[in-house]
Amino acid sequence: MGIVLGPNRYGKAEVRLVRVDRADAVHHALTDLNVSVSLSGDLAATHLRGDNTNVLPTDTMRAIVYSFAREEPVAEIEAFALRLARHFTSAYEPVDTARVRIHAYPWERIAGAEGPHPHAWTRAAGTRYAGAVSGPDGAVQVVSGVEDLTVLKSTGSAFHGFLTDRYTTLQPTDDRILATAVTARWRHTEAGSADWTGSYTRARDTLLRVFAETPSLALQQSLYAMGEAVLADQEALAEVRLALPNKHHFEVDLTPYGQDNPGVVYYAADRPYGLIEGTALRTGTPPAHADLPW
Repeated sequence: MGIVLGPNRYGKAEVRLVRVDRADAVHHALTDLNVSVSLSGDLAATHLRGDNTNVLPTDTMRAIVYSFAREEPVAEIEAFALRLARHFTSAYEPVDTARVRIHAYPWERIAGAEGPHPHAWTRAAGTRYAGAVSGPDGAVQVVSGVEDLTVLKSTGSAFHGFLTDRYTTLQPTDDRILATAVTARWRHTEAGSADWTGSYTRARDTLLRVFAETPSLALQQSLYAMGEAVLADQEALAEVRLALPNKHHFEVDLTPYGQDNPGVVYYAADRPYGLIEGTALRTGTPPAHADLPW
């Protein structure tokens, strides 16, 4: 039985990049990113013989990320990811596929006596995400998303009618707290001059609205309703993938203290937790690229 080299890639992970745009001497703009690049292609020689002829140093990848960020503002992280991915596949012949992942950490201006402060910020909720892949045929695909978008509603959620056996102790309920930290990714049908920020804002707002407004019999039902609504709202999106950890809240037993607890005091458990994952897919659209960095 023979042994061969299987699929492989390499790159520079988590290049931390903060860009301060000082075009306005007083009102600065802040961009805070974490960028990861990985390349694949004609790289067998370095694995099998230690021949690095076709290897672009990962330090060079880091330098390119910083240099591109210096050349122009990073207004749209999807556009920045596309620019980087296309560069690596076009500038270096041994590279046939480049994947770029970007996390953008949101900052909000601190409120001052005369309005938002021009150059002081506080970290905001939720992390914006973008990923891009450039393949050997020049085709590109883009995925956007959000992470750590923590949401909770104090009613409008139930969980009953589930399977039971001798190990089941969970009691059914018609009313419970439902909380989760949303991780969502949505794939664009085309990569081009899209309004990336507008699309992101609409998708994020839709996720929040549907979570809040949809009566839920299970977190799975909420997940699909959220993904379905994002696709219904934006025809330029092909699929939505969601991961929703169930942030359990349990009523505290106050009877030892002579008190009742009609859904007032809860214990917020951090682990273990249920993890619900699923996809809403628009039929008739081309499949995702195998190397698309979800």
